[in-house]
Amino acid sequence: MRRFNRAVLAAVSLSTAVTLSAVPAAAHERPLHGPRPLGIENCTAGACHFDVAPGTYDVRVLLGGDVAASTAVTGETRRALLPETATAAGERVTRGFTVDVRTPEGEPTGPEGTPGLDLVLGGSAPALADIRVTPAARHTRQIFLVGDSTVCDQPGDPYTGWGQRLPQYLRKGLSVANYADSGESTVTYLANPALFPTVQRLIRPGDLVLVQLAHNDKQTDEPTYRANLETLVAGIRERGGKPVLVTPIVRRWFNSDGTLNNGTALLVNGLGVDHPAVIRAVAAERGVPLIDLTARTKALVESLGVEGSKALYLYNEKRDNTHTSAHGATVYAELVRDELVAQRLVPRGGVR
Repeated sequence: MRRFNRAVLAAVSLSTAVTLSAVPAAAHERPLHGPRPLGIENCTAGACHFDVAPGTYDVRVLLGGDVAASTAVTGETRRALLPETATAAGERVTRGFTVDVRTPEGEPTGPEGTPGLDLVLGGSAPALADIRVTPAARHTRQIFLVGDSTVCDQPGDPYTGWGQRLPQYLRKGLSVANYADSGESTVTYLANPALFPTVQRLIRPGDLVLVQLAHNDKQTDEPTYRANLETLVAGIRERGGKPVLVTPIVRRWFNSDGTLNNGTALLVNGLGVDHPAVIRAVAAERGVPLIDLTARTKALVESLGVEGSKALYLYNEKRDNTHTSAHGATVYAELVRDELVAQRLVPRGGVR
């Protein structure tokens, strides 16, 4: 599966005016240790740009103003970094998140994007009172994502990967580094120097690496597919990382009885390889945590039915039953978050 729009948006226009409030003087004080944080002087109405090098950064925002407001934050290649947060008139609330800044800023084989960190304020009535950007601590834990177009940071609306929506559910101290790339199979992901060889070099002890590759292994035989998964697991562990195998999201392909019990929906390829079954088997044999996203998304799509499930995918916009809408990607990211917590892969206090 290739993304259908490779263009990078050059500018973002907001239909809602953004309130930038005056910052209390204390907020500008130089910290006792470390570099001076970058602040609200780097923001204009609706957007902030920080001239920082590639790396991991903590962002603290103070939201609210003199009137009731509701603010969300996205950044880089359309990544959701902070869910919409309501504030009452006169109220100020502080929120934090950690963001991965890299080049290319979106898909690893895509365009480089713009240098530095770019944030966009959204929501129904955004109001930013203050912002501070500082380098994250060296021990900050990364969650790397290895996947395809259903996971990646999609460059153009309406396409949205679930990995693009996951960061908003993580608190400061956990960062998502999304190295998913459109059109990749286990074969191509291992072979391309910009993909797994790059990810592997970046893994530090304790980092999580979520692997969801199946949609494009359409002609990969079972022995090769299994061996590729085992190679990915071994390569992650070699660096001290913790692999997590993720079965693929279902395709929205209904039987006449309202179920998804068919090979197209459940990712059985043209050679008869049942990808989710192989992933489950490798996870069990190698002692790897498993997020069974196939089972979770199958249950959800079937419960919504033929009509209700259209909004999860791009059926209405593109007659696309494989790629998710922003809504669907958000719902699926929530499923991943819930599994990360339930399996104690991340602490409950690390998510929102």
